[in-house]
Amino acid sequence: MGKRKTAGRNRFSKKVRRLSSQKQQAKAIEELRHQYNLSVLLDCAGMAKSSFYYHQNRAQTDKYSDVKAMIKQIYHRHKGRFGYRRITLVMKEKGIVINHKTVLRLMKTLGLKSIIRVKRYQSYRGEQGKIAPNILKRNFKAGQPNKKWATDVTEFNVSGNKLYLSPIIDLFNGEIISYNLSERPVFAQITDMLKKSLKKIKNTENIILHSDQGWQYQMKAYQNI
Repeated sequence: MGKRKTAGRNRFSKKVRRLSSQKQQAKAIEELRHQYNLSVLLDCAGMAKSSFYYHQNRAQTDKYSDVKAMIKQIYHRHKGRFGYRRITLVMKEKGIVINHKTVLRLMKTLGLKSIIRVKRYQSYRGEQGKIAPNILKRNFKAGQPNKKWATDVTEFNVSGNKLYLSPIIDLFNGEIISYNLSERPVFAQITDMLKKSLKKIKNTENIILHSDQGWQYQMKAYQNI
C-alpha cells in the first residue's frame, strides 16, 4: 500500500512539474485537495503555500472578470443611477443569472454605488393660509418622549425619479412616529402622515408639532387635524 502511495505521489509530482506555469500547477493542486493532503501536494509540486494561495485568490478574482466588466458597462450606461438589484435584473435579461448579493459585493470591490440625490424640498410658496407661531424657537431638545415632534418633506432622486418623504420624528430620541412616501408633494400625503401618528398616540394634548412655513402646514384642514 505504501509503495502504491509513493508511486502515485511520484506520478503526480512529474505531471504537475511538467505544467508550464505555477497558475496551472495551483489549479491541479486545487482539484486534488479533496483527495490528498494539501501539504503533500505542495511538497510534490515544489510549491510554497503562499504561492498556492496567491494563485487561488487570483483565480477567484478572474472568475468574475467578465461579470465585473458587464456591471461597469451597465452602471456607466445609466449614469450611476442603477443599484445592485436593478443591475442584477438587467444582467438576467441578458442571460447572465447571478445572485444579487454577488453583484453587490463586486460593485463594492469596483467602488461603484448608485447615486441617490437627497435634498430638502422647498415647500414655501408665500402665505397660503395661517402661519403658526414658532413655539420651539430652535430648542429642539426634549426631556421626554411625545413632547416635541418635528416634520418636514425631503425630496429624493432615485434612478431619475423623484420621491417625497414626509415623516414625523420625536425630538426626544429621533424615533419616526409615522411617515408617508409619495411620488408627488401633495396635501393628502401630509394629512395621511398626521392621521397615522394620531392613531398611535392616545394623549396628544401637550405635544408640539414643529414644521417649517411650507404651504401644506398653512392649510386650514391640516391645522384643524
